[in-house]
Amino acid sequence: MTLSADFPNISNRRVAANGIQLNIAEQGDPQAPLVLMCHGFPESWYSWRHQFQALADAGYHAVAPDMRGYGDSDKPRQTDAYNQVEVVNDMIGLIDSLGYETAVVLGHDWGGPTAWGCALHHPHRVSAVGVLSVPFSPRPPAAPLDTLKALFKDQFFYQLYFQQEGVAEAEFEQDVRTALRKFYHMGSAQMEGLPLQNKPADADLLSDLPDPQTMGAWLTAADLDFYVAEFERSGFRGPLNYYRNLNLTWELTAGCPTTINQPALFMAGEKDGVIVMAAQALQDMPKYVTNLRLNRLIPDVGHWTQQEAPDAVNRGLLEFLSAL
Repeated sequence: MTLSADFPNISNRRVAANGIQLNIAEQGDPQAPLVLMCHGFPESWYSWRHQFQALADAGYHAVAPDMRGYGDSDKPRQTDAYNQVEVVNDMIGLIDSLGYETAVVLGHDWGGPTAWGCALHHPHRVSAVGVLSVPFSPRPPAAPLDTLKALFKDQFFYQLYFQQEGVAEAEFEQDVRTALRKFYHMGSAQMEGLPLQNKPADADLLSDLPDPQTMGAWLTAADLDFYVAEFERSGFRGPLNYYRNLNLTWELTAGCPTTINQPALFMAGEKDGVIVMAAQALQDMPKYVTNLRLNRLIPDVGHWTQQEAPDAVNRGLLEFLSAL
């Protein structure tokens, strides 16, 4: 199991949810209110390692799964099994399996759309929602992949590069340690400039990215070792399949609601490239998230929000939760 000696109070077990088995990491009283934390790409439950103790000490049952396709969770073979309707149903099923009627659902990166989706599609099961990095925006009028193809045309864009099965998997899996080191560095506040700009459409992702050799203080050698071991064992196919379901998720959610009305939190790093790309969504978000109680950018922090700024994130989370 994916235990870490650096966090001995966090335990792991596998739980049935939505027809599959999910590995969960947990800490705190299992009778206390549930806070469910959804990770992003390419991470694991471990990306929330700094939040477990703070939430448990504040009187919550903190649970973070390896999302489907990751770590010790099941990895369905079908590409379309990774659409967001199924992933959201995993989280609702997990709430059921853990014996709860409702939960607070948090998400980061790909876990952000999942958390927003839980609140949007299952409002009676999600008492509050908090998302890091990815602002909410309602379902767009056109299929997302079609929009991206028109927008980037002959330019490289990582989400388009991820579409052809096997290509990105081979690049990441050739040298997992170097690939993760480069990718994590690229998204962090230590990265200078916008490295993926002005690349031709047929470029790869990693070869021309800077290799920092050592990471910022937010990712220790032991942290990187943990992630490397996870992905050397589980591979990248499941994680990359999330990107291959952009259009299917869009098709499956036709006619869905456009507003989230539960108490909501949003935090992101000021240096997060997602915030640059989603500037309009960030500006418009209060129109669609009607009870946005905390909306905060954290200075000098990049994409890996809760890892780069654990204290600031924990303060925000506890401030938000204590007011519910």
